[in-house]
Amino acid sequence: MNRLIKTGFAAMMTACCATAWAADETITLTLDTDAPAITIAPEIYGQFAEHLGSCIYGGIWVGEDSSIPNTSGYRNDVISAFKELHIPVLRWPGGCFADEYHWVDGIGPKENRPRMVNNNWGGTVEDNSFGTHEFFNLCELIGTEPYLSGNVGSGSVEELAKWVEYITAADGPMAKLRKENGREKPWKLKYLGVGNESWGCGGNFTPEFYADVYRRYQTYCRNFNGNHLYKIASGASDYDYKWTDVLMKNAGNLMDGISLHYYTTPGWTGSKGSATKFTDDDYYWTLGKCLEIEDVIKKHADIMDKYDPKKRVGLLVDEWGTWWDQEPGSIPGHLYQQNTMRDAMVAALSLNVFHKYTDRVKMANIAQIANVLQSMVLTKDDKMVLTPTYYVFKMYVPHQGARMIPVTAQFPEMKVRSERSDTLRTLPMLSATASEKDGVVTVSMTNISLDKAYKIEIPLGDIKAKNITGEILTSDNIAAYNDFDHPNDVKIKPFDTKNVKVKKGVLSLTLPAKSIVTLSLR
Repeated sequence: MNRLIKTGFAAMMTACCATAWAADETITLTLDTDAPAITIAPEIYGQFAEHLGSCIYGGIWVGEDSSIPNTSGYRNDVISAFKELHIPVLRWPGGCFADEYHWVDGIGPKENRPRMVNNNWGGTVEDNSFGTHEFFNLCELIGTEPYLSGNVGSGSVEELAKWVEYITAADGPMAKLRKENGREKPWKLKYLGVGNESWGCGGNFTPEFYADVYRRYQTYCRNFNGNHLYKIASGASDYDYKWTDVLMKNAGNLMDGISLHYYTTPGWTGSKGSATKFTDDDYYWTLGKCLEIEDVIKKHADIMDKYDPKKRVGLLVDEWGTWWDQEPGSIPGHLYQQNTMRDAMVAALSLNVFHKYTDRVKMANIAQIANVLQSMVLTKDDKMVLTPTYYVFKMYVPHQGARMIPVTAQFPEMKVRSERSDTLRTLPMLSATASEKDGVVTVSMTNISLDKAYKIEIPLGDIKAKNITGEILTSDNIAAYNDFDHPNDVKIKPFDTKNVKVKKGVLSLTLPAKSIVTLSLR
């Protein structure tokens, strides 16, 4: 059955609102290889794992006694998939869960750990079998930096200070307790978030009050044993520019980073809409909402520039991605949703924006890594599938830590309005990003059009292109997804480079409709 519901209205909207563009007209991508060298922060490809639904339990952790193949309790299939992404940083334990989490409940023998009710996410009983040791061991297993979200909403200064000491100190009472629990050597902890969404589920603070609270908490989170904390203030949601202004003014000199949360979710009330059943105009409207993150980042960055013109403080988009209605039949409050080619488009477009502002955006953490919202993997018992979004992250691995090459082009545009919203958006039909690392230039291009291919030309200048390889992620159906019965409906395929021509220093190709293509030029 066709997974995409089409309406006459949708067809009318896409037909009447597209910018005129001749069928044989070519789009030129100009790569500015002489631009000042700015590195794409690898941490832009960060992930987020919250104690929410089956993200941790069942998604990553099954316990040592599980019949599901595992290494010390971690699913072998999931760990293998994570390693392929070269995940640079992993945020934990939340999210809203973080400000109700008391770390002492998650250490020591598992049979002695107290149970708690996860009040934020469905009232599920949490047994605390996955705690500090399990998280830091996971980070070591997959080779990623840990990012802790500290409890400010319901915790205390002393509690957070002792957690940092427990993790990083070589000696003292907290180090002694850690050693008694089986870890002799301190862990390294770079990223420390002082609260989460403190304007909402993290305490409903005013920005003025939170700025004072942040100043106090960060004071007592100290550096032990050569460990140096990168301290992150709980920043704004979406368009709350006042929050950023107050925090930067009152506490900017005491922070290394400030967070920003932005979800691509419908602006209408009630249902957020299905992850898998949507109209053409909903699809285009969604991508317009996704790209609005660029304007949001620019405005927050402009405020930060007032107080921090040297850009010492990083902007961390540590929650982003799509948010749809949970799948029918799933547990309420667990936010389990499917993941289609539409979500893959959101991932590619968002990453392209983050690249563009990498002078200020120093980290991003998609929500979430497994079984929740726009996840990398979905699991059910002993089965696992990789999502279309996973494949975008895999295609973009070469951009991690590479030198960003600015891309300019004149793209055709479309005016889009959802049948459920009066918001009119201008949507470019293509997006592109480029970078260079170890002599290899990587160009990633996204064509969001549902029905039109575009001819692309790239003047190479001094770029070497003796050997060209490519990958493509696409589907005949923009609502296609992978499930446990059909795990390979959407996956990366080789891009036929026979269709890529280099003549007189210009690379040319045709970019298929609804596709994401990455070329490597050597």
